[in-house]
Amino acid sequence: MEDRKLTVRAVERALDILLCFTQDHDYDLSLTEISAKIGLHKSTVHRLLTTLEEKGFLLRDEGTEKYRLGIRIWELSTHLPTVDEPAVLLLPAMERLRDQLGETVSLYLRDDLERVRIQAVQSRQAIRRVAQIGARLPLSVGASSKVLAAYAPHEVQARLLADPAWPETVDRSQYLEQLKEITRRGYATSFEEREPGAAAVAVPIVGRGGGVAAALSLSGPVSRLSRETLEEYARILTEAAADMGLMMG
Repeated sequence: MEDRKLTVRAVERALDILLCFTQDHDYDLSLTEISAKIGLHKSTVHRLLTTLEEKGFLLRDEGTEKYRLGIRIWELSTHLPTVDEPAVLLLPAMERLRDQLGETVSLYLRDDLERVRIQAVQSRQAIRRVAQIGARLPLSVGASSKVLAAYAPHEVQARLLADPAWPETVDRSQYLEQLKEITRRGYATSFEEREPGAAAVAVPIVGRGGGVAAALSLSGPVSRLSRETLEEYARILTEAAADMGLMMG
């Protein structure tokens, strides 16, 4: 039984290492950086890195001695189902929105108490909001976060508000009032809540089953996205989200 626990723990730690490469813009990381991120001794991390490298899940640059994701990761990704994936299905419609409104368009799913950006179409303007696919963000701030939280089950909302990681700068009572307002009007806005100089508007995508399947957002610099502009764009995004919902289960 003890051997089984150790084996499972080793798998968990190996997965934690791989997940380090999904954070921010961490495309290559050193042994020291990975050790600090997952809170393990360098000797333990080194053994796991060696195994992952041997299996092709990581590559090590002999010059910098830094690690990056290996070819096995991309081989696995090619076997993901794509026909019914929202990131694939909704991409053409997202591109049309980007061309129509000129700003970055993103698609988010809720994963427990976080949101994950599964698709993004970048603005073509010189000054723009760059959205990284795969980024994980908290549900406490941001237009898309508030949309996904507003339509989440009450149990999820309760756990979210009780989360020790809840930011001190966000008042829980005001946040709950915002969620109620979002469900009333059908969209959320944010101004420099997560990033200075950035504004966003987000709407829910309701699937054919009646539940909120994802959040569709548009973001850009506050210099172009006033409150009035975001309210106008909210109407356009809502219409687009209704069409997208018909494409999703």
